[in-house]
Amino acid sequence: MPNKPSPQSSLYSPAERFRRDATPWTTVQGVLAPIQFFVFIGSAILVTRYLMTGDGLFTATTSVVLKTCLLYLIMVTGCIWEKEVFGVYLFAHSFYWEDMVSMLVLALHTIYLLSFIFDLMSPRAQMWMALAAYSTYVINATQFVFKLRSARLQSNAQANRHRTAEGTTA
Repeated sequence: MPNKPSPQSSLYSPAERFRRDATPWTTVQGVLAPIQFFVFIGSAILVTRYLMTGDGLFTATTSVVLKTCLLYLIMVTGCIWEKEVFGVYLFAHSFYWEDMVSMLVLALHTIYLLSFIFDLMSPRAQMWMALAAYSTYVINATQFVFKLRSARLQSNAQANRHRTAEGTTA
């Protein structure tokens, strides 16, 4: 089992927080994540439209391939970020469960891509596979949003404790 922090422990050690704030990969992740999310929204609409009407297969397929490419890009850059911050490419103590779900997201997107490239499923089945991949992506994105919020709250709490300690010593 991974060395997960206890509920009272901080998401980042002081050294990890410093490395997180210092690496340019934090900014890369901060830029790629919302881009991927907006592509996901558009793609989900296009895929649903195709499944409901039978129209727009090329556009829906193109959007899923684009979303999958963005996923690969964010996964690779995320691994680099995790290595710089935590010293491991994946499954760092603070992001173990997010990384576990990310592997499922990656697997489902890859199954979609392989089924498209090698014509292993009908177009409708491929679009259903895309929606399955998107469902896991929503779960994973939610995990990361909660983790980001947790990190922000912990950072604010630490800053407040520091200000309170300075006020009592002054």
